[in-house]
Amino acid sequence: MKAVAWCAPHLVRVEEAPDPAIINPRDAIVRVTSTCICGSDLHLVDGFIPFMKPGDILGHEPMGIVEEVGPAVDPDKIKVGDRVVVPFPIGCGECFFCQRQMWSCCENTNPKPSLGETMHGHATAGIFGYSHLTGGYAGGQAQYLRTPLADVNLQKMPEDLTDDQLVFLSDILPTGWMAAEQADIQPDDTVAIWGCGPVGQFTLRSAVLMGAHRVIAIDDESSVPERMQMAREGGAETIDMNSEDVPYRLFEMTGGLGPDSCIDAVGMESHGYHFLGSVYDRVKTSLMLETERPHAFRQAVKCCRKGGTLSVPGVYGGFADKIPLGAIMNKGLTIKTGQTHVHKYVPKLLDEIRQGRIDPSFVITHRLPLSEAPHGYEIFRKKQDGCIKVVLDPAA
Repeated sequence: MKAVAWCAPHLVRVEEAPDPAIINPRDAIVRVTSTCICGSDLHLVDGFIPFMKPGDILGHEPMGIVEEVGPAVDPDKIKVGDRVVVPFPIGCGECFFCQRQMWSCCENTNPKPSLGETMHGHATAGIFGYSHLTGGYAGGQAQYLRTPLADVNLQKMPEDLTDDQLVFLSDILPTGWMAAEQADIQPDDTVAIWGCGPVGQFTLRSAVLMGAHRVIAIDDESSVPERMQMAREGGAETIDMNSEDVPYRLFEMTGGLGPDSCIDAVGMESHGYHFLGSVYDRVKTSLMLETERPHAFRQAVKCCRKGGTLSVPGVYGGFADKIPLGAIMNKGLTIKTGQTHVHKYVPKLLDEIRQGRIDPSFVITHRLPLSEAPHGYEIFRKKQDGCIKVVLDPAA
């Protein structure tokens, strides 16, 4: 089969890879019909996430058709021919965390837990296509994907909705929803969101659906005007981080209090070249003395009102400097983070789609054949050609 392979930092290729096979009796093989390039994939390509090996297959946002199932897969849940979305975290369904709907914390699906235990104290669940830190599983930017524990992880989809409406249930739609849910939004709240990429777009729309009084989106108007316009179309007010003083504007817009909730939808590669802290981060990451560039996180801490909530769906992978712990403590902030518990949110969000309250396909700007994945990575990474979200078609 053809698959998108990580070859080295800043280098991906479409290569021939062995077709996946049933290894365990509860495996299934999915023929991928749509798969996406995620902002989190850029962290792998840019070299910010360690434990990648040449030839590793990328991708954690796929959907498709079940082609083969192992002999122990429950036929009442999954069978050949089912149309399915594949959540990016792999759950066992039985452990302490899965039983509590904390799927991305599963205890049993990461076969290389020592790496996570050494870095973070505990390992995450296994994650498709996201380094050997999360299990070394082959990803979904391929023509076929082996899915372990298929009757737990594969989410059956209806036939009357398109791939473009459904594929984001694999990751970024639940991620945006969980980010807004963690913000504990009340009807009179003002919510500020750093980042108008795909996750930021779903986060701000989720906040609107949850009844936020005001949603304010922050990004770089000069670099990504199409993202800022999309945010305004979704119901947000916007602040241009490069022409406006973000803290000053947020305090001005909130009568000096600051937003009730601040959401960092950027993560480890936040930019802000003319800020001293960002220059510091770029120097330290280039010397491998820091693994993050947490400018957005620092600014969100500074701006959030006293007693407010900071929600962090943006991915962080290692260690960061100059985190304002004094502000977090003295302002009494609550911080909620985490890889998304996708399985928990799929039924609710599928109903939101079916009822017409959200059509996730709005975020797609490019649909490309799998063979053009390197070009897709290039325009997504460099924010060229108005690129906001790329969907790859393995059959094209």
